[in-house]
Amino acid sequence: MKKEKTFSTQVLAFCLAAFIPISGIHAQEKVDTNKVHEIREVVISSSRTERDPDKVGRSITVISNEQIKVSGANTLAEVLSQQEGIYIVGTGQTPGQLQNLFMRGANGNQTAVMIDGIRITDPSTADNAIDLSEISLSNIERIEIVRGAQSSLYGSSAIGGVINIITKKGMTPGVHVDANVMGGTFGPKASVFTENLFLNYSHKSGFYVNGEIFHNHTNGLDATVDTITDNMKAYGSTLYNHQHRGRNDFNKTDAMAKLGYHTSKADIFASYKREDQSTNIDQGAFTDDRAYNIGFGRNLFTCGAAYTFNNHFDVSYLGGMTDLKRLAVDDSSVVDSSGAYNHNYFKGTFRGSTITNELQAHYHTKGLSVVAGGCAFNEKMSASTYYFSSSFGRYETRQNLDSLHISVTTISEFVHADLDGSMFYDKLSILALSLGARNTQHQLFGNNFTYDINPSLKIPGNGLLFASWSTGFNAPSLYQLYAPDQYLPGGITRGNPNLKPETSKSMEFGFKQRVNEDVSFHFSYFKTVVDNSIDYVYLWSKNKPADSLTFNDYLGDTYVNIGRQTNQGFEFGINTRLTSRIFISGNVSLINGKLEYDPAIISTQHTQGNQVQLFANGAFLNSKVESYGLVRRPSTANISLTYKPIKALSVRVALRYAGPRTDVYYNSTLGPNGAQATKEMGDYTLVDLSLRYSIFKALNAGIRVENLFDEKYYEIYGYTTRGRSVYLSLNYSF
Repeated sequence: MKKEKTFSTQVLAFCLAAFIPISGIHAQEKVDTNKVHEIREVVISSSRTERDPDKVGRSITVISNEQIKVSGANTLAEVLSQQEGIYIVGTGQTPGQLQNLFMRGANGNQTAVMIDGIRITDPSTADNAIDLSEISLSNIERIEIVRGAQSSLYGSSAIGGVINIITKKGMTPGVHVDANVMGGTFGPKASVFTENLFLNYSHKSGFYVNGEIFHNHTNGLDATVDTITDNMKAYGSTLYNHQHRGRNDFNKTDAMAKLGYHTSKADIFASYKREDQSTNIDQGAFTDDRAYNIGFGRNLFTCGAAYTFNNHFDVSYLGGMTDLKRLAVDDSSVVDSSGAYNHNYFKGTFRGSTITNELQAHYHTKGLSVVAGGCAFNEKMSASTYYFSSSFGRYETRQNLDSLHISVTTISEFVHADLDGSMFYDKLSILALSLGARNTQHQLFGNNFTYDINPSLKIPGNGLLFASWSTGFNAPSLYQLYAPDQYLPGGITRGNPNLKPETSKSMEFGFKQRVNEDVSFHFSYFKTVVDNSIDYVYLWSKNKPADSLTFNDYLGDTYVNIGRQTNQGFEFGINTRLTSRIFISGNVSLINGKLEYDPAIISTQHTQGNQVQLFANGAFLNSKVESYGLVRRPSTANISLTYKPIKALSVRVALRYAGPRTDVYYNSTLGPNGAQATKEMGDYTLVDLSLRYSIFKALNAGIRVENLFDEKYYEIYGYTTRGRSVYLSLNYSF
């Protein structure tokens, strides 16, 4: 409690301090000829049409390619973690480890991540969520972040919000090159080296062709905490420990090609991207595994065509197809201090694919903009696994899901309208209203209707007061629906075809203002309630009370709709140019929530009326259960100061704070089978220092010191993070 009070005080002080420069800057009237004037941003993701973010009644962030370069970030997770409302587990770990995204407290699979408007998922995983370590920073023109439920525009998964990564298009006529190399160290014997080359040819007719290749080679840290050398026994680990530990290396290569034609009337493109990466992972918290390797590959093809008929009407098509393969091999692990192996072998091949086709029409006139369209989305998954053990005699098992042809198709229609009072009377232009609706027909559970209502009021001085009420939904993953695994005595499959989609209701109140060219700020309060939350559970015999169950009463595991999750919070952000040489930006996100589990909503059709035990906390659902706090979702604060002492040099200091939070770990004492228990994790503050120097117009050099004060912290219980790290980079661009 003491830490929470301290954090609240820090937040209040930060907010007050951030406002102090506003009056002084607003009063400046002298024209500074050395000032750099930025091109005003546009955002597409908030309404499917180009709009000025300052005039949209939503919490929006647009991150340009130049801002990414100035930040010094090496990964997409590092860029996103600097934004309000976002916390990404895995950002500070050794590269290549799983990176889970949490936006506004929503689960990792409840935020839509898109590339050029095409939703990117991983159907081969249990929850369909994408691992952000898969997406590099190559070929990014800008990143658009729209917070809050967006299912009326984008369908499933957009409960927490939308992150849309826009890739590069055509440029000014001629040949363009952007080459970058980076190398650095982030621990003893840990290093990273990346190379990136982007080429573009643009013709004055509007034709362009892009090509890019990116490579990352990382000699990693040991991803798990070594309780012997790091003296982490205070964390409660009771596992054996040994000195035969391995490091978790990571290699990644991306290749991309894009062909397009862009004029004032037409915009046509086709692109292809190939991703290949490999990494070594460990068994779990505190448990090293030198022989567990994951190989991953994805093909992504996207295409689009848009045509403007006149000043009022345009149509567009967007298509995407992706297929992926993950190969996991665990070839006998060291299990004791003498270096003995466990004589186990596992190999799993997991595949997934999606196909997206969207068509939309856009009509706009004075005071009115309407977008209407339809979307067809198909996803498939398959898996084959093999396990062998000779520890206690010969044992082997195989499973192949190819014959099940696991696939789901959804068809949806949507409409979105932006209106303002000028369509009736010019003086009413200060009033605006956005309305949206979407109907989705899911192959399994039928229709789902979502909508949003978003009024706003322009305030003198470039201010905007806004509110929103929106609904959302998140369809169960293919694995949650169809996984055939079953424990024979019970005969109940892990997949549950009777699952319903998670549904949400969200409200938001906010205010944003661009005081002048030098100062802008925004704040908002939000609350989201998600019903029919899907959880993983154990099933136990209904013929015995919970306190007398033994392992012989175990009937398997499955997924069920089990309760309600409530997230609420406050966000504040500010961007301030103190002088032509000093720029400050900062944000604060306060988040809390609770989980409510109600046995009355569990469908007995699949569980057969047996007792349900939550794996998340070990509780048996014989009565209502409430759990306060959200695992791995802390309150956060970020602040950065950029100083340009001379035109060629910029110095940036960035501070990132993550508040106290809980994590989970397996506890064998929670029921006959064990379950997850929670662990309090401390807050941490990281400071980064970066310098960027322009050697000449086309050549820039940079140095970045990450975690300047070598803060020792943990994002996940039992896993290590990077200490003080130093990176050098060189960029050539013309």
